[in-house]
Amino acid sequence: MFPISPYGPADPAPGIFRYDSTRAERAINFIERFIVHTKGRHAGAPFILAPWQKDEIIRPLYGTVAYDDQYDEYVRQFRIAWLEMARKNGKSEVLSALALYHLIADGEESAEVYSVAADRDQASLVYNTAKRMVELQPALAKHVEIIDSKKRLVYARTNSFYQVLPGDAAGALGTNPSAVLFDEVLTQRDRHLWDSLRQGFGTRAAPLLIAATTAAYTTAAFALAEHEYGLRLLDTPDTDPSRFVFIRGVPRDADWQDEGLPPSPENPRGTGWYFANPALGDFLNINNLRAEAKEAAEKPSAQNAFRVFRLNQWVSQAERWLDMSVWDANGSQTFTRDQLKGRECFGALDLASTQDFTAWLLLFKGSPTDPEADGFTALPHFFVPRPAVTARSNMRDRMEVWERDGVLTVTEGVTTDYSVILEHITRDAETFRIRLVGYDPWNATHLIGLLEDRGQLTVKVPQTAPRLNDPCKAIEAGLAERQLYHGGNPVLRWMADNVELEVTGDGLMKPSKKKSGEKIDGIAALATALFCAAIPLEAEAQVSFIDFQNYDGGEGMTDEENDALAEYLEAWGADDD
Repeated sequence: MFPISPYGPADPAPGIFRYDSTRAERAINFIERFIVHTKGRHAGAPFILAPWQKDEIIRPLYGTVAYDDQYDEYVRQFRIAWLEMARKNGKSEVLSALALYHLIADGEESAEVYSVAADRDQASLVYNTAKRMVELQPALAKHVEIIDSKKRLVYARTNSFYQVLPGDAAGALGTNPSAVLFDEVLTQRDRHLWDSLRQGFGTRAAPLLIAATTAAYTTAAFALAEHEYGLRLLDTPDTDPSRFVFIRGVPRDADWQDEGLPPSPENPRGTGWYFANPALGDFLNINNLRAEAKEAAEKPSAQNAFRVFRLNQWVSQAERWLDMSVWDANGSQTFTRDQLKGRECFGALDLASTQDFTAWLLLFKGSPTDPEADGFTALPHFFVPRPAVTARSNMRDRMEVWERDGVLTVTEGVTTDYSVILEHITRDAETFRIRLVGYDPWNATHLIGLLEDRGQLTVKVPQTAPRLNDPCKAIEAGLAERQLYHGGNPVLRWMADNVELEVTGDGLMKPSKKKSGEKIDGIAALATALFCAAIPLEAEAQVSFIDFQNYDGGEGMTDEENDALAEYLEAWGADDD
């Protein structure tokens, strides 16, 4: 029996996570002996794998085996491999080399190897590199036929072929893949193509789908769900023994400008930029990253691109509006509802569809401890129906934590229970002095009517750029000056990280629910509350008392009292008597 694999859990179940070093070295030897580089000054030189490519990808992926009782033999354990790293770390070249390995040397008779991506052109990138590897290596060119018109390589000795597939699920029907090279999963709109290819694996003893991607914006919902699933498997690999995961990315809470240190005995994978870019210092030049980081420090949109493509971080929008490190700095001062009790505030209500998030936010002038201080203090709360939590498989754990922490109320029933929201607002009205409630008129008529019936003053705030431009600037200024106190509310932070702006031709801006990849209702409510806070409201009535019973014609009265009387007499025509 093979020994326990060093790449699996410490105590695997019997029959899984065994290690066959011969299989692993076979893959490595094929690549280093028969594959050559195709570009630049190294074109034609042997493809010598870097230590991290051997030890973190090839050896665990191809050497880990499990016993299959149907075939009565040990077969390759992994059926899916998720390879995720920053751009320009050679993942496409590795895919091309592995495509040729599965075509020629994996021991599969009548192998069918496919390249797929969102479209045929993207899938052809891996094929074109593999074709060039064949052309530059006489030992391969002698035995592999190139049919370029069909984007196909044929290895007649085992009746095998490597083919580019169109980027749709229909193109995968009828295939019997032994290996699939799935490039840039981030471009997939849904999982249809992925599932179509997996379901073609039925008759192969050791099929393998290798998915390679860089991080993306969180609008890439399918790829994000697979990424998050992969992260869970890194902690508990025995949860899904058929999936191999390699992910290199800088943590979201790390300083994105920290270059870090190269690999060392203390940190074998390096730190900072080196962790996300294992090729850094080898065939990836750090000076390119330094130049891009310098630009990113000045341009929020460039920062987003740097974090996605160079640090392999999943971020929330293509055009970053809010710098989350600045947002977090404003949330360092925590506070409780009791500290704000009795203070004057402005409310804002943002209702999405009845099956998603509703945001209710109170905005207090001043800091959490000083009503006379500069700035604003935000106290948000959120509501969502129970089915919405169940449906969000990639966020369910996070939403359950929010519910336990009391920052999210999950209502029962298919849709949001507005009576729960109404009672929450009513309790707030008893605790705080809510001067005015602003609301997005979309879908809010019924609930606002109930609030007005209870005596609450409300104002309609259509979500247009002319109305929200000044509140957006107020958000920017408050964050920059560290005077927008939000207490680190996690739901509001998530929404702040999702916001993308919509800017009109004349430069007016507003948060865009259409462009933002995820929910932003809390930020929309914050902008609405800031709009309300800028509305000039009538001051408390000033009353002047005139004692007519003891009126002496003005003698002994103050100037203010005489002026008040003159105004009264003029208004009521007393001079005509």
